[in-house]
This record gives sequence, structure tokens and C-alpha cells, in this order.
Amino acid sequence: MKQIFRYELTITDDTIDENGHVNNVEYLRWMLDAAVRHAEMLGCTSAIKALGATWVVRTHHITYLLPAFAGEKIVVLTWVSNLRRVLSLRKYIVVRRSDKAVLAEGQTDWVFVNARTGKLRSIPKDIIALFEVLPPQKEAEVMKHILA
Repeated sequence: MKQIFRYELTITDDTIDENGHVNNVEYLRWMLDAAVRHAEMLGCTSAIKALGATWVVRTHHITYLLPAFAGEKIVVLTWVSNLRRVLSLRKYIVVRRSDKAVLAEGQTDWVFVNARTGKLRSIPKDIIALFEVLPPQKEAEVMKHILA
């Protein structure tokens, strides 16, 4: 599935909190890392730098479902759910590889801005063309195959 980017990692000891499992902040960091890696892979990062633009997270939401622990291998799946004039909605699922348990789900709203001024700007068509949007009505079908 070209729309969905996979970011795989092994949980390290420095991500564990006083409760003995991954600190919730780490999930957001992993989601943002996955989004940046996805954009880099598609050529978006270099293209927007050439335009003097950047993406900035406006809002985020994460639902934590199960704890994760040091040494576990996880996969962060991410995709673009929609692109509008200045805004892009990106979604995420964090999955433990050993049992395919969904550990967390999330989404971020990214705004496209002038990198120097921080002012909103329209997303150019050539940047939009880099992403293959996975609309919400297709997510369940695609996830069924990926998590099977």
C-alpha cells in the first residue's frame, strides 16, 4: 500500500517512564518522526525547502490503548487522510510487531506555512501531487489487510 508509510523501531530503555512502560510523550515523537520520514521519502521535504515553506503541527490527538515496554519492536503506520488549502490531516496507528496489537492511534493536523514568517500559505499542486491520500472511508479495508 503506497499510501501507508511504515516506520519500524525497537523501544529503548530511555523511553520508559516511572510506571515501567513507554512514556506517552514518546508516541507523539514517534508519530512525528514517521511523518517526517514519509515526507522525506516522497521528496516533499526538499521540495518545500526550495519553496521557503514548511509544515507545522497545529493540533494532535492520541488514544493510548495498550502499554509498550523496552525491547519490543513496533511499527508506526502513517498516511495522509486529506489535504485542503493550507491543512493536511495525517493519521497514525502504532502496532506491536510480535502480536499485531494496536498500542495507540492518533492524528495530527499540519498547516503549510512560510518558513520565514510562519504565515499560512496555500499548498502548491506539485506538493499535493506527492501524496496519495487514503480517504477515511477506505481506512478500515486497508487496515484489515495490513494488520491481518
